[in-house]
Amino acid sequence: MVDVEVIREIARAAGERILKHYDKDVEVNYKEDSSPLTQADLDGHNEIMKGLRQNYQDIPVISEEASIPDYNVRKEWNQFFLVDPLDGTKEFIKKNGEFTVNIALIENEIPVLGVVYIPAEDVLYYATKEDGTFCVNGNGIPVRVEHEVYQ
Repeated sequence: MVDVEVIREIARAAGERILKHYDKDVEVNYKEDSSPLTQADLDGHNEIMKGLRQNYQDIPVISEEASIPDYNVRKEWNQFFLVDPLDGTKEFIKKNGEFTVNIALIENEIPVLGVVYIPAEDVLYYATKEDGTFCVNGNGIPVRVEHEVYQ
């Protein structure tokens, strides 16, 4: 069973690694799809992978910053983590604070757990299929996020 508290801590650790690059000049490289890639992206990826391997070594991971396993392998997975270590690299480069660390757990093609961490603001959103959605500011107490369903 995946513990959302563990995933929250992994996201925060990745955010801390990313922020170490925030006040520095950022060297930008480009991926094959012409999207930007920085050392912060890679450090965030490495931190997340380290945390997931330590805690959930049997669950495969698809990360934006790693090669994606062949479909013939992936189609057999009932469960996997889907990760974007630094979503909003362009915003990170602009230093406007509008970037996140994203980690989701997918089971039988359905997202059942998700964490979105905003390192520049130290705000973390998380949700589980069973418990709903919460927001945590800094080290504060999680507050349930209420929402309306529009049809």
